[in-house]
Amino acid sequence: MKAIVEPLEKIAERVERAEKALSIPDVEKSIKELEGKTSGEGFWDNSQKASRVMAEIADLKKQVTEWKDLKKRTDDLLEIARIAHENDHEIIGEVKAGTEELVRDLDKAEFTMLFSGPYDKNNAILSIYAGSGGVDAQDWAEMLLRMYLKFAEKQGFSPTILSISSGDEAGIKSVTVEVVGLWAYGYLRSEAGVHRLVRLSPYDADKARHTSFALVDVIPEIEKEDIQIEDKDLKIETFKASGHGGQGVNTTDSAVRIKHIPSGIVVTCQKERSQLQNKEYALKVLASRLKILEEKKTKKEISEIRGESVSAEWGNQIRSYVLHPYNMVKDHRTGQETSNTGAILEGGIDEFIERYLRDNVAKK
Repeated sequence: MKAIVEPLEKIAERVERAEKALSIPDVEKSIKELEGKTSGEGFWDNSQKASRVMAEIADLKKQVTEWKDLKKRTDDLLEIARIAHENDHEIIGEVKAGTEELVRDLDKAEFTMLFSGPYDKNNAILSIYAGSGGVDAQDWAEMLLRMYLKFAEKQGFSPTILSISSGDEAGIKSVTVEVVGLWAYGYLRSEAGVHRLVRLSPYDADKARHTSFALVDVIPEIEKEDIQIEDKDLKIETFKASGHGGQGVNTTDSAVRIKHIPSGIVVTCQKERSQLQNKEYALKVLASRLKILEEKKTKKEISEIRGESVSAEWGNQIRSYVLHPYNMVKDHRTGQETSNTGAILEGGIDEFIERYLRDNVAKK
C-alpha cells in the first residue's frame, strides 16, 4: 500500500519539522507560566491587563491543540494505511479522503508560520484614503473598503468601522477600520501602499477610461498601556457622528477627535453612541500610531513594521486593478497576477498575501 503510505509519511515529516520550528514544548511551558499568573493575588485588579493575558493563553493553547491534532490525525491515518490490504477499497477510500483533508489543514497551519513580525498576532487598524482621481478615487476607496471587509469576514475576523468620511458625490474620502482576530495584522500588513484602479468611469458622461488611486495604511493595534500618553499633550474635541452618505447616526456629540500635539497625529472615532467609549477607541488608535512612530525613529527599515509612507498617485502603486480594456490584478512587488478581478474585489486576496509573505521569508 505504498501509494497511500508514502504521502502520509511525508506529511508526518512536515508536522515534525513544524513542531520543532515552533518549539511546541516551550509553548506549553509558557502556557503553564501564564496560567500560574492568573491565580496570583491581584491578577484581576487590572481587568484590561488580565484580559490580554487570558487572550494570550487562549492563542497559545489554540496553536498547541492545532498541531497536536494534526499529529494525531497523521498517526491514525498512517496506522490504518499500513495494515490495509489492496482489496480494502472502502478503507483505502477513507484514508485518501482523510489525507486530502489533512493536507488542506496542514497547508493552512503552515501558512501561519510565515508570520514572523513582532506584531503579526495583533489586531489591525486599517485606513483607506482616496487619492488623485476625484469622485472616481472616492468610489475606488469604497470598493477597497468592501474588499477588505469581505476578506476579514472570510478569515473569521471581526471588522468594525471606527470612523468614515463620505465623498462629495459618491464613495468615501477616508475610513478607518479595526480588524479583530488572531494574525489580523500579519495578514493585512502586506496591503499597505497605493492601490491603482483602471476602468471605464461610471461618473464620466463619455464613459472614458480613468485611472484612480487610493492609499491603504495598516498598523498593528497596540494597547494604550504599552505607551505613555500625557493628558497635557492631547487636544480632545467632540462632534456629532454621521453615517455613510451623510445620514445622522447620533444627535449628541458622541464622536471624538483627538490630536496629539507633539506629533501632530489626529485620530477620530464615531463607532459607539457613547462619547466615553469612542474616546477609549480613539486613544487605542493613537497609542498604536505613536508606538509605530517610536519604532520608526529606532529602525532603519520601517517596512518591517508598516509600508513606507507614500503619496497616493502614479508611480507609487503596489498593486494595479485593471477592469478595462482587459481584466487583471497585478502585485508589482511580487509579480503575482490574476485575471479573476471579480473574485479579488469580493475579498479573495489570499493568494497575493501568501505570495508576499513567502517572498519576504525567502529574502530573509
